[in-house]
Amino acid sequence: MNIRCLAIDDEPLALQQLVAYINKVPFLELAAQCQSALEARDFLLNDTADAIFCDINMPDLNGMDFVKSLAAPPLVVFTTAYSEYAVEGFRVNAVDYLLKPFGLQDFQRAANRIKERLQTEDGRLKENSPKTDIPDNSFFLKTDYRIVKVAVSDIRYIEGMSEYLKVWLEGQPKPIVTLLSMKKMEERLPDNFMRIHRSYIINLDKIQEVNKNRVIMDADTYLPIGDLYKEAFQAYLDTRFLGK
Repeated sequence: MNIRCLAIDDEPLALQQLVAYINKVPFLELAAQCQSALEARDFLLNDTADAIFCDINMPDLNGMDFVKSLAAPPLVVFTTAYSEYAVEGFRVNAVDYLLKPFGLQDFQRAANRIKERLQTEDGRLKENSPKTDIPDNSFFLKTDYRIVKVAVSDIRYIEGMSEYLKVWLEGQPKPIVTLLSMKKMEERLPDNFMRIHRSYIINLDKIQEVNKNRVIMDADTYLPIGDLYKEAFQAYLDTRFLGK
C-alpha cells in the first residue's frame, strides 16, 4: 500500500523536515509539498491525496479552517507548536496531532495510524465486481423525523460524512441526510453503483465525464477518485471504452 501524502507548512524548514520524514516511511508517498493552505487547496482541485500533514498556524487560511472547507477531506494529521489546538483538531476527526518539535518516532506513530485507518476502511469494502443479489428498486430512509421512500434509479451519488450519509437525488437541490454507514449502503445498492472514494459512491449511469482524477456528474459536481479505488474504476471504464 502506497499512501499519497500532502505536506503543508508555511515555514520552509518545518516543511523540509516534514518531507524528509515522509520519504523515510516506506509506505508513504509524497504527492506534493505546499507552503500555504491556499496552495494545497489548488492542488486538491486537480489531484488527490490519501492523507495530509498540515500545520495549523498559517497566514491567509489556517490549517484547521482549510480542512473544514474540504468537501471530502483526506485523513488529517495536524502539526503545530501550540497544544491548545489539540482538542479542536480531534473535533474535525484528525487521525493524530503532532506537537512541534516532533521527531521521526512521533511521525512514524502518526503514519502508522493513517495506515491502520485506511486498511480498516479498505477491509470493509466489498469488491467492486457485479453483485449477484439484485435488490429491490427502492428502499426507505429515515431523515429528521420522517421516513422517506427512495427510488434507487433516482440516486445520483452518495456522500459519506462521519456517521451520516448525504443521498443526492435526481432533480432535488438538497440531499437526504440519514444516519447510516457507507458499508450498509453499498450492500443495498445494485451493480450500477460503485465506490470511487472513501467518501463517495456514485451511480455509474449518471456520469457525464471523467477528467483526470475526477468524475464529473454535472456542471457543478466534481467528485474525486481515491487511490484505493482507481484500479476498480478504471477496470469499469475499460469494459465500456470504445476506440483506442
